[in-house]
Amino acid sequence: MINRVEKLSLLSEMIAFAKYDKDIKHIEYNFLLGVAKQLDISREDFDYLIEHPINYTHLKSHSERIVQFHRLVLLMNIENQGGNESKSAIKLYNFGLRMGLSHESITKVLYLMESFPNKIVPPDVLIDIFKTQYN
Repeated sequence: MINRVEKLSLLSEMIAFAKYDKDIKHIEYNFLLGVAKQLDISREDFDYLIEHPINYTHLKSHSERIVQFHRLVLLMNIENQGGNESKSAIKLYNFGLRMGLSHESITKVLYLMESFPNKIVPPDVLIDIFKTQYN
């Protein structure tokens, strides 16, 4: 179970990911707000994080880092509806490395994304990729 500081850090990281090259699009904002609700973060706290990011807190749990990476994959797909996929892939790769995930697993996910509808890797496939590398 992750604590409130970790939840705020996750959300702040996702906001930074969405803001990386420009302002947050409306569709990204709604997706992030949905993640905030899942994490039990209030709308007020969410809106505050947009303007005042907090420092990154490294998640201890490997499975929580995989879940967070999957959220970033989904966010990247929302963001890429207008193109610019290679820049987003590099950004996703760097965020994954910072989270302590293996570069082999991240590379495999990015490669496999091309073969799925809407480039959305199913959670079970993503978990299998990381389990293989983790063991």
